[in-house]
Amino acid sequence: MTLTTDSFEFVADLVRRRSAIQLEAGKEYLVESRLAPLARRAGLGIDEFVRAVRAAPSEHERDLVVEALTTNETSWFRDGAPFVALHQHIVPALTAELAPRRLRVWSAACSTGQEPYSIAMTLQDALPPQTEADILATDLSEQVLARARAGRYSQLEVDRGLPAAMRARHFQADGAEWRISDELRASVRFLRHNLLDASPAGQGFDLVFLRNVLIYFDVATKQQILARMHRVLRPGGFLVLGAAETTIGVDDDWERLPLGRGSVYRPRGAASDPPPWPATVPTPFGSGAPR
Repeated sequence: MTLTTDSFEFVADLVRRRSAIQLEAGKEYLVESRLAPLARRAGLGIDEFVRAVRAAPSEHERDLVVEALTTNETSWFRDGAPFVALHQHIVPALTAELAPRRLRVWSAACSTGQEPYSIAMTLQDALPPQTEADILATDLSEQVLARARAGRYSQLEVDRGLPAAMRARHFQADGAEWRISDELRASVRFLRHNLLDASPAGQGFDLVFLRNVLIYFDVATKQQILARMHRVLRPGGFLVLGAAETTIGVDDDWERLPLGRGSVYRPRGAASDPPPWPATVPTPFGSGAPR
């Protein structure tokens, strides 16, 4: 049985209230495809499954629906440019100001962990010996966080953007999967968090990666989330958004800094002009760098 209009409207309203993701009319096919595995597991048709969720006294079933409708697309060193900027500009700018303080990093909407682990690999190469980093990674879905904490990836997942040199340094073959090193896995702390809620770790972050998630929200929700990020970043901190995302025309409290093939953002008035970007930027990833 396909999804009725009433069931679709229930799911769309539930997802909007829990995650702020907008499911407009015409997205019924997406809801059906994402809920089909849950419905099969319950031995029900999709519309029957939604009716059962509506009638269930527990919130657990509703949480599963919201998690199923959350996009978890990710890859290693995704888009490349933000990690070159991290290595070549952001780390030097931050460590010049840090003194003995630890670098605090937040990878928001981290999915199955490829982004925060990519950050950790980059920081291992970029940070001076006396500086360490605390990396917090969060996501709405406990299912993807469980996979991220385990640090185990299929060959197909490893092949998506992970340079061979990084795989050799930080991964070990384990049957049909690749297991990330204990050292790297221990360098990232994973927590469940909804971007509509307050920061799970207070203020004073030096760097926030918030990539490829604002595109799913309406303008009002983008403004709320950007204002929250403004509060948690220290004055000289950096915000990294996705290639298709910007604060321009959404929140004027940010200053855009063009860096190479991309850009980053700082709280307005907190940063001087960045040093000139070199004409040729050496990549920290070697010949296998993502493009």
